[in-house]
Amino acid sequence: MNHVFRLVNGDDLKVKINEYVKSHNIEAGIVKCGVGCVYEAKFRLADGESIFYNKDNYEIVSLMGTVSKNGSHIHISLSDREGKTIGGHLVDGCLINTTCEVCIEELPNYKFNREYDESTGYKELVIEEVDNKTHLLKKI
Repeated sequence: MNHVFRLVNGDDLKVKINEYVKSHNIEAGIVKCGVGCVYEAKFRLADGESIFYNKDNYEIVSLMGTVSKNGSHIHISLSDREGKTIGGHLVDGCLINTTCEVCIEELPNYKFNREYDESTGYKELVIEEVDNKTHLLKKI
């Protein structure tokens, strides 16, 4: 099943995506795309600790990730006024300017969870496959 929705000025991108996923009881899904713009950019950088934050206008040139009512992992790429692209791990506080159109594909044969992984220090994706005949879950 596909889900498509639009965010508007002032919406927090990550918060609204997670609210949508929870309100539609999505067990496993992927963000296929997101297009629009932000007036406050906020994401975590590749060192896993530093946060990029800037109040300026950016175009969303890529938005992708895994989503679930049990937690999400989303990355964003943004381009500035000169076309330079930056990006990282989406965090709360990335605010929509005029619009953002989000497309999520629900994966009905899977269930995503997040469990702490000592080797990475993060809650990592745990994938379970749903047997459509027995409705039992199997970790993969």
